[in-house]
Amino acid sequence: MQSSLFTPDFQSQPYWWDRTPRPQLPATSLPRQVDVAIIGSGYTGLCAALQTARCGRHTVVFDAQDAGWGCSSRNGGQISTSIKPDYQQLSRQYGAERAYRIIRTGFEALDWIGDFIKAEGIACDFQRCGRFYAAHSPRQFERLAKKFQQQDSRLPQELTTEAEIIPRAEQRREIGSDYYHGGVLQPQYASLDPARYHQGLLERAQAAGASVLPHCPVTALQREGSDFIVHTARGKLRAHDVIVASNGYTGALTPWLQRRVIPIGSTIIATEPLPPELMNELIPNNRTLVDTRRLVVYYRASPDRRRILFGGRVSLQETEARNSAPALHAELTRIFPQLQNSKISHAWMGFIAYSFDALPHLGQHAGVYYAMGYCGSGISLSSYLGSRIGQQVLGLAEGKTALDGLQFQTRPLYSGKPWFLAPSIHYYRWLDRLGI
Repeated sequence: MQSSLFTPDFQSQPYWWDRTPRPQLPATSLPRQVDVAIIGSGYTGLCAALQTARCGRHTVVFDAQDAGWGCSSRNGGQISTSIKPDYQQLSRQYGAERAYRIIRTGFEALDWIGDFIKAEGIACDFQRCGRFYAAHSPRQFERLAKKFQQQDSRLPQELTTEAEIIPRAEQRREIGSDYYHGGVLQPQYASLDPARYHQGLLERAQAAGASVLPHCPVTALQREGSDFIVHTARGKLRAHDVIVASNGYTGALTPWLQRRVIPIGSTIIATEPLPPELMNELIPNNRTLVDTRRLVVYYRASPDRRRILFGGRVSLQETEARNSAPALHAELTRIFPQLQNSKISHAWMGFIAYSFDALPHLGQHAGVYYAMGYCGSGISLSSYLGSRIGQQVLGLAEGKTALDGLQFQTRPLYSGKPWFLAPSIHYYRWLDRLGI
């Protein structure tokens, strides 16, 4: 352990919590009966609760930890169009019309979250800052440039990504580094402070009448007629509808769902405060940044532009964030040698949920509603689809999405523990070193 890497006041918790600590909610008695019980108090659960509570449904949201303790307050705050497979892949599997609607969902979610934050008046440092998508090898730059220059002509203009190809000779206007071989600027992408956004959702869900019960894990679900008996650490209650909104923290409570999402840990470090002139050199236009490696790193300036927040997957197995921090710092200084002597003030990790087809999923199984599997791009999708699943519970037509009815795949012998993750990481590291 390189103790010299850490500031004297180092914290093993999200940087975001300094400004927005996890909420201390007043003790609330467990009701005997509710209309809607929601498991998970992150973006998905709170957006669903906002829909059901505002329509007069008695709604209670459960969480095993503090409200928003999971990735809703641990992510990097980067927002994209979020759908991973491209139009050609989706067309082969679902046909051209369905593929178009799935792609459209990602664009709608990005536009929706900006409109939603504005309409709700949530102060969370939301801005359309743009993203620089950097190529880690010459071959990847050629591939990236070709992809954006020749976007599928079958898609309408509003579903093609606005992009500017930036060669290596010009990349320093976007990033103060010579590590990359050019990249693509995507100006429509956005960022926010995830913990402040979560706090805004929480306040609005509570104002709508939803109860949020932290440190009250749901231990069992039992079907009884048209209702469910929800067993919790504080007793049981009857609910007419249940929504599971646990994403990367989905566990044995719902084994069918647990077999369909792959929990993957991702760690983020925050640097100590940096001089303004150095930050202006490193990230001059306040973009968010990712690169073309399969083991991707993602990074940005903090909203006050005093620190760099740098995240990625650097370990084979799940481990404490402090243990992964030196490897992340080494990756950071490989990109930015100027930060060789910088220290780490915060390090934390959280679990995303990947699906086997790299798509998010929502729907019903055995009468239980769910929305999850955002594949590491969950801020806009979890909020948008959380709202949609809430509307589906209400029976509203606007709750329908292009993702309804998609097969939620699993694999033989998979029970929720990704034994294949370490071999996959070895293989992806090898491909990344080759620059292919």
